[in-house]
Amino acid sequence: MLRELFTDLLLQNQVSCHFAFSELTAGNLHYRLTDEAASAGFIYRHIGETMNLFGYFFGFPTDVPNTTMGQPDTGQGEDLAESRRLVEKGYALLRTIIEQTADAEWQNAIDTPFFGSVTRARLFAHVLYHTAYHAGQIGLTLKKGGTPTRHRL
Repeated sequence: MLRELFTDLLLQNQVSCHFAFSELTAGNLHYRLTDEAASAGFIYRHIGETMNLFGYFFGFPTDVPNTTMGQPDTGQGEDLAESRRLVEKGYALLRTIIEQTADAEWQNAIDTPFFGSVTRARLFAHVLYHTAYHAGQIGLTLKKGGTPTRHRL
């Protein structure tokens, strides 16, 4: 029963986030809401990286490096194809986690540096929330943002 529930939640996350993700192009990856804000491309790359990095807590280590978490935007999100690959890989990993987690295991605790000890279900929910939160940022950035001012007076 839980497998179907988590699968539905994951599918809805993909549908909801797709609206923002599908609007990303090589021409708008550099858009920012403000000069200090991260670019849309950086945020998208961050989503892909963190989806994969969270796999570690579920017993799925990754070879995806962290270039965005806690880092300034220095152009890490300029390769749209690579960011799309990371997001697709992240969604595939989340499907694997669902398929390989027995119903009773969703209540098992996982120690995290961010939230302390939380259940697998709660951490999985956070990954979906994190993805949707940043998809919203991308959508807003593409709608209201633009090219940053390079020099401030």
